[in-house]
Amino acid sequence: MCKGLATLPATCLKSAKDIKHKISFLLQKPEPQAADQKETKEKTATAAAKRLPDAAEVEKWKESFSHVMTSDTGRLVFTSFLRSEFSQENMDFWIACEDYKKTPSSKLASRAKQIYQQYVEADAPNEVNLDAATREKTKQKVESTSPSCFDEAQKMIYNLMEKDSYRRFLKSKLIQDLCGKEMDSALEKKTCNWAHNRQVLAGGA
Repeated sequence: MCKGLATLPATCLKSAKDIKHKISFLLQKPEPQAADQKETKEKTATAAAKRLPDAAEVEKWKESFSHVMTSDTGRLVFTSFLRSEFSQENMDFWIACEDYKKTPSSKLASRAKQIYQQYVEADAPNEVNLDAATREKTKQKVESTSPSCFDEAQKMIYNLMEKDSYRRFLKSKLIQDLCGKEMDSALEKKTCNWAHNRQVLAGGA
């Protein structure tokens, strides 16, 4: 944080606001899904939106899709990109499957039915792109109900995102803007430090 705000360059003061606004825009929360996921998603989105991913984190995202998916901020940024391509349902389904695995056994049947009707069955409100065979297998597994009944479908959607959307994500303006902001932030920080050191020296003269 810059010290001696009144005497520092205007660009130094403006930088933090610009970065905060940019990342808040990029990390807009997806539309609410099931009620039992809403609170967790809001908390995660709020926590991730409070900070700009640093250069090292963005570079990790560029190394592999798994780095994107294991990062809360990475998933939110990638979801923002999917939203721009009208394919956000893929991430929503993947997250719903992850949450399903943690569902108490007493609620597995009802939750499985909700996920199936929301994402898997033909003409579902947020239907994901599954082949007919996987769709039918998932339907049969849902009827028997187990924590792994969506595993095959989830893996297929993960692979679809990795081989398709992720490649475009790496070339997207979204990633370019984040990388550019990181460079601008580093430059502004150096400017702020230089101005502060100059102020200190002037005061000690």
